[in-house]
Amino acid sequence: MALNDPRTLRAWTYYDWANSVHSLVIVSSIFPVYFSATALNETGGPVINFLGLSVKNSVLFSYTISAAFLLTALLSPICTALADYSGRKKAFMKLFCYTGAISCSLLFFFTRDTTTFAVICFGLSLVGWGGSIVFYNSYLPDIATEDQFDRVSARGFSMGYIGSVLLMVLNLLVILKRDWFGNISEGLASRLAFLTVGLWWIGFAQIPFNRLPDGVPKPALAGSYLLNGFRELRTVFERVRQQALTGRFLLAFFVYNMGVQTVMYVATLFGSDELKMDGQNLIILILLLQLVAIPGAYGFARLSDRIGNTYTLMVIIFIWVGVCAGAYAVQTQGQFFGLAAIVGLVMGGVQSLSRSTYAKLIPATTETASYFSFYDVTEKLSIVLGTLLYGLIEQLTGSMRNSVLVLLGLFVVGFFLLWRIPSQKIYHTRLETDEVL
Repeated sequence: MALNDPRTLRAWTYYDWANSVHSLVIVSSIFPVYFSATALNETGGPVINFLGLSVKNSVLFSYTISAAFLLTALLSPICTALADYSGRKKAFMKLFCYTGAISCSLLFFFTRDTTTFAVICFGLSLVGWGGSIVFYNSYLPDIATEDQFDRVSARGFSMGYIGSVLLMVLNLLVILKRDWFGNISEGLASRLAFLTVGLWWIGFAQIPFNRLPDGVPKPALAGSYLLNGFRELRTVFERVRQQALTGRFLLAFFVYNMGVQTVMYVATLFGSDELKMDGQNLIILILLLQLVAIPGAYGFARLSDRIGNTYTLMVIIFIWVGVCAGAYAVQTQGQFFGLAAIVGLVMGGVQSLSRSTYAKLIPATTETASYFSFYDVTEKLSIVLGTLLYGLIEQLTGSMRNSVLVLLGLFVVGFFLLWRIPSQKIYHTRLETDEVL
């Protein structure tokens, strides 16, 4: 397939449009609000029983994210290696996509009596989302040339923000104007939102599934697919070890992404528990994040054209340090909204540029899924540790603000780790100069 084909690039971005509704509706807005109001004990308290353990619902929410992404991190390298060896990258992407979307749809049955079932479905939706993303990301170097990575990656994230906001507005219409829909209960309106996420995800995913190419299978070798998949993984791992800049970037990404992802996953709970914001204001807050992230993704992509990826990421991480300092001190809902606007600007940029920076650092290869599995494992383990740390510190100290200080420290360390990596614009210019000499 020819690189930079406009139809293929457009189809690829539609998977962001399809799956980002999960991040917005299920992880960040309607589901957390519904979870806090529904996952209660018999007396209406937040400490509930889950598989024989007594745990606060907000802590359980954080731990579920940790467990789901830990499982994804374990599955990802094996599945990507099998996909590269068998040439079935798109088939694996479909498997995880449908697992996540169906799990979202099953949240329609979430009531106080089915909390355990709902937590398991929530976890599986995260596994499906995270597992499909690694294959989706790995298509970037397959369909675009390096000079287009930043812009195409930013376009994908922007499509995701636009699509998720669109479905979110439709869901809010049902929740806030229930009399237009037969005076249904607020709980039913929320559960319908979970169902629409699954349908939206599966439906729009058909656009990239119909356009993206399958992988190229390897020549048949002795042994099972699983054995050869592990051989493939070991080969790619050895190559990654020999690429110093790739390893440095993965370490820096691991550290600062712990902060980024944890903020994104627990921001709603922070507003609810620490600032006592009601559900409607929290949802408006999340919508603000999505809308501001669109110009942020494009703006930082353009900045990277001028100063390079690494320096641009350092600018973004420096802003994240300020965000954490502000979150620790914030006292009013108005201040929190202002802080959220800044988060939105840097949220799109850090996600988009992290993906495209890694794509620039890996060599030209047909084993893109295996290479991106290391990026994916790094991302998922950072989410596991970040959310685990956040939940643990809250559980031990009783305050989310103390957890925010830990995130601030992670961003500072990530900033200095990025400092060790030449900015890609300068790095490639130096390579071209060396080749001329």
